[in-house]
Amino acid sequence: MISRRDFLQVSMAASAMVGASGFGNWARLAAQQSLTQDQLLEFDTFGNISLIHVTDIHGQLKPVYFREPSINLGVGANKGHVPHITGADFRKAYGIADGSPSAYALTHDDFASLAKGYGRVGGLDRMATIINAIRADRPDALLFDGGDTWHGSYTCHHTAGQDMVNVMNALKPDAMTFHWEFTLGSERVNEIVEGLPFAALGQNIFDAEWDEPAELFKPYKFFERGGAKVAVIGQAFPYMPIANPGWMFPEYSFGIRDENMQAMVDEVRAAGADLVVVLSHNGFDVDKKMAGKVQGIDVILSGHTHDALPEPVLVGKTHIIASGSNGKFVSRVDLDVRDGQLMGLRHKLIPVFSDVIAPDPAVAQLIEAERAPFKDQLAEVIGQTDTLLYRRGNFNGTWDDLICDALLSEREADIAMSPGVRWGPSLVPGDDITREDIWNVTSMSYGAAYRSEMTGEFIKVILEDVADNIFNPDPYYQQGGDMVRIGGMGYRIDITKPQGERISEMTLLKTGEAIDPAKSYVVAGWASVNEGTEGPMIWDVVEDHIRKLGTVSLNPNTTVEVAGA
Repeated sequence: MISRRDFLQVSMAASAMVGASGFGNWARLAAQQSLTQDQLLEFDTFGNISLIHVTDIHGQLKPVYFREPSINLGVGANKGHVPHITGADFRKAYGIADGSPSAYALTHDDFASLAKGYGRVGGLDRMATIINAIRADRPDALLFDGGDTWHGSYTCHHTAGQDMVNVMNALKPDAMTFHWEFTLGSERVNEIVEGLPFAALGQNIFDAEWDEPAELFKPYKFFERGGAKVAVIGQAFPYMPIANPGWMFPEYSFGIRDENMQAMVDEVRAAGADLVVVLSHNGFDVDKKMAGKVQGIDVILSGHTHDALPEPVLVGKTHIIASGSNGKFVSRVDLDVRDGQLMGLRHKLIPVFSDVIAPDPAVAQLIEAERAPFKDQLAEVIGQTDTLLYRRGNFNGTWDDLICDALLSEREADIAMSPGVRWGPSLVPGDDITREDIWNVTSMSYGAAYRSEMTGEFIKVILEDVADNIFNPDPYYQQGGDMVRIGGMGYRIDITKPQGERISEMTLLKTGEAIDPAKSYVVAGWASVNEGTEGPMIWDVVEDHIRKLGTVSLNPNTTVEVAGA
């Protein structure tokens, strides 16, 4: 497809010089010489309409490292299909050369070495440069934000999302949808949305009391572009009160609402829509199922599961675009829409290599102004790491291993639990760990680190429940993130089993004894959805632990045995 050629030509240009090994200073020089901004932005303008998609930025104003998962298991009909292939299998599927820019951007192998060669990714000032370049080529291009924007950093927490609102407003989106934004609390969300200079969309955001569409969030918006009528329908995260604390937004209900989505598609088609776009925060597998059930959607701009795919996935006549996370990518989608139909599509997933893309001066200045009041707190060095710290993957992210170690030590617990959230940048060996880095993987509005007693039976119930949220073969029942991270305990999971039968061989690591269903254990965790949870904030717990360690060195985590993959 065109998208593969557009994206992978950058790989071929650089891989001739860089190769697959020998990284270090030479590699950084080679990478920078091989890549240019013009190459990254090169695109054969096509059709009459351009869409720009960004999603799951999670509060990251500045460039970061972000490692893609080494394990992303699919179940049921999605087993072995993108995005559920990683590493060498992913590179083979897309013809990506080892050691190339695409390999660094899209897979996990040799991440620390490649990071030294290619540098950090993202930064809203670099994203602004890309967006402005697309608009220079297509002045009426539409920019869409897929949500998870006002959450995930020190400054975002301390400004209740205002830093991200201010900077995103400068990028001039045309519409957005939502997920973690609601954990600011509905009063704050309502306040921000009422002042947004663009559309806040969610056909599935309803008034909880009356079960009617919420007035503040419109189901769709029309745009006139290229002589065609474009309808954009919003789809917020469907499982808000399950995955996040419902008491923070009690007046709203969500859900997938397929029937209402079909009604909205039919409504906009009847009103003359030539192109129907869904701006979604469902997650990729849910979007695939919805595309097979709801007729008449041309394009789904997918978010939530942080997948980055260099080609659209076609389900029936619906093209699904996945644009990554943490500001790492910008998607450009050009469409040929004529006579009320989508006649063709051209797509490019643009990696935001921060050493190659020049920052937009105005947005860079705005970012610095937003960060200035917190500069000293952000920059304070708490420790160093000798270990690659990352989060993404179904199991055993090293950042969460470190968080679990902190909970075990600082909270004097037998077992620790850390939520399997997907957000949070990476650090490479040799990096300082600053306060900002800790907040980048812990910042949320319900970050209390609880300490309580749980029976072995109850711990298994928790693990079984989370596992079903991830590995239920029906995507509409996949309501979680990744698997809850466990410290102090090992277990076996068979992802092919039904709920209640996946988890076995639970073992308390400090004694080597089997977990007794009837015995109580001291469990420390964080991010409880229960109102009134008490305890120190998780970022303070982690900071105290890292200060005591000085240098973080983690052994490979082999405490989870996975069967059925």
